[in-house]
Amino acid sequence: MYAVIKTGGKQYRVTVGEKLKVEQIPADVDSQITIDQVFMVGEGESVKIGTPVVAGATVTATVVSHGRHDKVKIFKMRRRKHYQKHQGHRQNYTELRIEAITA
Repeated sequence: MYAVIKTGGKQYRVTVGEKLKVEQIPADVDSQITIDQVFMVGEGESVKIGTPVVAGATVTATVVSHGRHDKVKIFKMRRRKHYQKHQGHRQNYTELRIEAITA
């Protein structure tokens, strides 16, 4: 069984037992969270598509850890103008383990 969920402004296709890094969620480690924005639930050949969400469908996940992604380096330069700018960014994330999908 799989589901398409929305969290942090992005959509993810998840299955039970999968680990997933999403935008940071304010929850404690080892706590259970419930995601109710489920756009699609599928099992084998049967698929339920929501308008926009599937009524009564939820995904239960456990918070595994919090962390930061690798650094993304930003470099801007204007040729012949003696302009260079260096910048970096590290995005925070929350790692989830999908426990159950209920439709």
